[in-house]
Amino acid sequence: MKPTYFTVDRTLKEETVHRTVVLPVACYETEICHHFNGFIPLHWHEEVQFVYVLKGEAVFRVNEEDVRVVKGDGLFINSGAMHMAEDRENSQCRYLCLNVSPHFLLPQELYPAYVEPYIRADNLAHVPIYEGDQWGSEVLKSMLLVHHLLTATPSYYEIDTAAQLGFMWKTMMANGLPLEYEQVDNGRNERMKQMLNWIHDHYEEKIGLEDIAKAGNLSRSECCRSFSRMLKKPPMRYVTDYRLQKSLALLQKPDSTVTEVAYQVGFNSTSYFIGTFRKAFGITPLVYKKKLKKKGDEKAG
Repeated sequence: MKPTYFTVDRTLKEETVHRTVVLPVACYETEICHHFNGFIPLHWHEEVQFVYVLKGEAVFRVNEEDVRVVKGDGLFINSGAMHMAEDRENSQCRYLCLNVSPHFLLPQELYPAYVEPYIRADNLAHVPIYEGDQWGSEVLKSMLLVHHLLTATPSYYEIDTAAQLGFMWKTMMANGLPLEYEQVDNGRNERMKQMLNWIHDHYEEKIGLEDIAKAGNLSRSECCRSFSRMLKKPPMRYVTDYRLQKSLALLQKPDSTVTEVAYQVGFNSTSYFIGTFRKAFGITPLVYKKKLKKKGDEKAG
């Protein structure tokens, strides 16, 4: 299967494609291993997200917690929560993903009382959905029905979709956790977003740990701890990985050279860029370019 790409903006916000303004819902199947990175990278979105694992199993990292989800079960990820996903033990994990604008869950008159408090609650970054629980089974069945409605588009499917989403949300509220608010957790997420935003704005330049820590108003040691909790990697490792990701798009340009790309994304040595690229992707940047060109020629022919 052709590798898929995951699009986020400079703040790591997913650039979700909705069907229409009238129906702000995105529902699709995805296989983690077919993403170019081999995993779903860290991101967030304003939409709430429902996940239903159809095959294999995955580990979702939501804010600072790892959540294992196996075939038949699901996961709710709240609006604004930073998350990523990895296939577990090469299980070829495939899951159904349903992203919904919070304002579309219930009529606007009910939003302040029955949606906003749950969107803002600090203890609801994620909620496991188990097939073995009656309420969980009902939510997962509704997900499948929404996917069918959006794919088949029968008469009045927009109304039926809205009805199913309202039922799912009511079921979640009736069986979810009590609402809690803890500003410390919000502060951690905001500082992490500030540091990541700064990296994305300055990755072409020379970057040091002190620069990243300063962007989040943290000490060097606390900065490292924050990255370890959220991403399981040091800050400078994240910088390198981000530079490599940016290099992929530049290498796709026919007139680009490996040396030019290396310096454009912030590497100060072509040889170091080549070695790091090979270690990450298993091939050199030049071989990557040649493969892209060959695919392009075959497509044109």
